[in-house]
Amino acid sequence: MKQIRTEDAVGHVICHDITRIIKDKEKGVAFKKGHVVRPEDIPELLSIGKEHLYVWEKNENMLHEDEAAVILAAACQNEGMRLGGPKEGKIEIFAERDGLFVVDTKRLLAINSIDQMMIATRSSMQYVRAGDKLAGTRIIPLVIEKEKMKAVSAIANEDAPILEIRPVLRKKAGVVTTGGEVYHGRIQDTFTPVIEEKLHAYGAAMEQHITAPDEKDQIREAIAGMRGAGVDLVVCTGGMSVDPDDLTPAAIRDSGARIVTYGAPVLPGAMFLLGYFEDGMPVLGLPGCVMYAKATIFDMILPRVLADVPVTRAEIAALGNGGLCLNCPVCHYPNCAYGKGNF
Repeated sequence: MKQIRTEDAVGHVICHDITRIIKDKEKGVAFKKGHVVRPEDIPELLSIGKEHLYVWEKNENMLHEDEAAVILAAACQNEGMRLGGPKEGKIEIFAERDGLFVVDTKRLLAINSIDQMMIATRSSMQYVRAGDKLAGTRIIPLVIEKEKMKAVSAIANEDAPILEIRPVLRKKAGVVTTGGEVYHGRIQDTFTPVIEEKLHAYGAAMEQHITAPDEKDQIREAIAGMRGAGVDLVVCTGGMSVDPDDLTPAAIRDSGARIVTYGAPVLPGAMFLLGYFEDGMPVLGLPGCVMYAKATIFDMILPRVLADVPVTRAEIAALGNGGLCLNCPVCHYPNCAYGKGNF
């Protein structure tokens, strides 16, 4: 930092806020810390009594906070995103389309581990809508070494930003409703409408529906029929507990699916099943809680499945951290800690 004549300050960065006071009319910040002095600013600065300014010394090896913020934003911005700013060294990133928000958390950590800079994002693997805020970036000081920003660009790579919005690709669902009480018409099927509503929220739809009794072979055949009907994913409801007559998990296994998990550290949703067929088609077994609970593991996993982002056993296990729903009087999911895990 150095003191220079105001007339010589064009192109320099002001180190502190400069206040303008007009008796009985105005008192406020005329020039904010970090402002780059322009030729047209000189008369105004002189008029408020600033014949000298404290500025950062010009240095070809340093970047202004706005310039650095542009580099940080470029490391983040991908297709379907827009930038706001820079404003006081900060750039915010917004979604321009709906989709699954995916953060490369390893590279995000690498950038945030570089001294004097930050990128803050919303949680990865959350479904976002056009207009949603995704991230904010800035450096901490007014100026920063170019070498540090080169390190950011090296981590990010211009061809692979660390943020992504993935569109829904699996839009046609087949639903297999199991249970003799529904199959024989003893009770009304209140589960399937819930599935339809949740699919619709992401632009997907139930294209096929079969009701099967509590018979393993018939459930397996129903799943096979769904696959032959050309759906993008199969959802099975009912018969997911460990009771002897709950045969849906065994039928899914016998259908040829590779089971990723039967059981999850999430409440509600512990009896959840996820598997994949050889062609990548997912199959889900949903516990009864999905029918009546506001938010369950199905809400956590469905956006990923629809965006065709594979889910691993380790990622399911990570949901235990934050996997307990607190049953708030007013549900704010997904704007809460429930289900954030360590994706």
